[in-house]
This record gives sequence, C-alpha cells and structure tokens, in this order.
Amino acid sequence: MKSLILALLVLPVFALSQDSLSSHYKIYSTSKQKVVAIDDIVNDMANADVLFFGENHNDSTGHYLEFMVFKKLAAKYPGKIALSMEMFETDCQNILDEYLNGFIREKNFITEARAWKNYKDYRPLIELAKTNQISLIAANAPARYVNMANRLGLTGLEQLNKTGKSYLPPLPVDTATGAYYEKFLQIMGGHSAMGGMQMYQAQNLWDATMGWSIAKYAKAHHDYKILQLNGSFHSEEKLGAAAQLKKYASKIRILNIATYDDKNFDSPDWNNFSKNNDYIIVTDPKVPKTF
Repeated sequence: MKSLILALLVLPVFALSQDSLSSHYKIYSTSKQKVVAIDDIVNDMANADVLFFGENHNDSTGHYLEFMVFKKLAAKYPGKIALSMEMFETDCQNILDEYLNGFIREKNFITEARAWKNYKDYRPLIELAKTNQISLIAANAPARYVNMANRLGLTGLEQLNKTGKSYLPPLPVDTATGAYYEKFLQIMGGHSAMGGMQMYQAQNLWDATMGWSIAKYAKAHHDYKILQLNGSFHSEEKLGAAAQLKKYASKIRILNIATYDDKNFDSPDWNNFSKNNDYIIVTDPKVPKTF
C-alpha cells in the first residue's frame, strides 16, 4: 500500500517512465469483447474526433489513466490535439489561455479560474498542455448560471445580457428526454426528490454547454482530436454531454469511456456494464482515493 501511495504522489514522473498502476485497472472493449491496453483506445481515435473520458472525481487510478491517455494522444497527434474539461467554466477561458501562455502565475490561475479543490489531480494534464502548447477548452457552464436554471428553469436564462449569454450555448437549450431522463430520475431518487423539472433542466444546461464548447472548437480546428474529461454520468452510454454534442455537430465521431470503482475488480462481470460504452474501465478499490 505504501508503494501505491508513493506512485500517486509522484504521478507525472511515473507516468512518463512506466505504467506504474497497470495491475490496478482493467480496460474492456465492448466491440472486441475483451480486456485491452491503453494503446487500443489511442489507436481507436484514428476513426474518432472526440474521446469522452467519464471519471470518478476522486479516483486516483482514473486520474492516472487520463494523464496516460492524454500523453499518448499528444505524442500521436502533435499540434492536432486539444484537452476539454468539465473542471473549468467557459467564462474562465481567457484565464486558462493566459496561464498556458506563461503570462500569469499558477497561484493566480488557480484562484481566478476557480480551480476545483482537487486541482492536484488535474495539474499533470494542465502542465503537459502548457509545456507542449496544447489548447485547453474550459467547457463547463458557469456555476452561477447552472444555479440560476435550477431556481428559475431554463427560460430564466433569457434574462441574461449579451455577455452572460455568450458563455452559454444558444438558447433555448434542448432537454434530452428518454433514457437520460430516466437515469437522472433514478440517481436523484425519483420525481418527489427532484421537486420539479428545474434540477433536470440545470443538468441539461451543464451537458449542453460542454457539448457546445467542444463543437465550437472542433468547427474551428478541423482534423483535431479532442479529449473531454467529465464526471462519468455526463457521458455514460453516450448520453448527456455526448448526446448534446451530436446535436451541435451531427457528423462528429465519438468514443466514450465509462469508469467504475468495482468491488469485484479481481474478476469483473463485464455483462453488468452497458454495451453503449465503447470502453469500460474498472479500477481497484483498494488504491487510495485522492480525497
């Protein structure tokens, strides 16, 4: 266990030299119906434009794998790769750019870009992007507008001025019904727990903004590969943000990864996971979490 903690503390060094956590994750390809390697995902991107990596936010092994995938994609597609993140909001794009260009200190960047409390989990990716001059997309809706939608519904956003609306996808935002709505109901505990549709509408604003942010970048950067990082629910089964992206860019080609901390890690039953995910990653629950 001590060696696992050490590996996580020095993640960037280990990631550059070897697959140090290889015994603590399994990657399953639903198309090949077998366990595969990281390189299989990277090679599969030859026929895709966007890779959604659905993470568990405190999964140290998942963060390690994100870095490994990003590093390999950056090496395979130099000058043609971008990183898109739920962890930064659209109104912070200029701050992100200033940091990547070396204009501002990391301390100011973390504060003014409202970096998540577990920023250390994403820092290796940010620094890799900075070193290699890779674009980073602040993809998420500003939290104040998600809160606004949660209180007033999506129609409430029409009150925003031109500047406010510029940080959001075109209004009105489409609300995905069907499978995604049913999944959202289940995770929230049913209709009574939701207390109306505003919470679901806020979720759709969240997803739509990420999809719109990716679509905008892809339209302006032909032939680029985009790695999108978000919580697993946002793209699991190619619903949520992945489905919203297809509404803004119908021809874009998507791969998705769903990540699970599986108590049956030693012998996972792959039939328990949806085949609508291109790749399923299960991680060892014995590896320490990041928070």
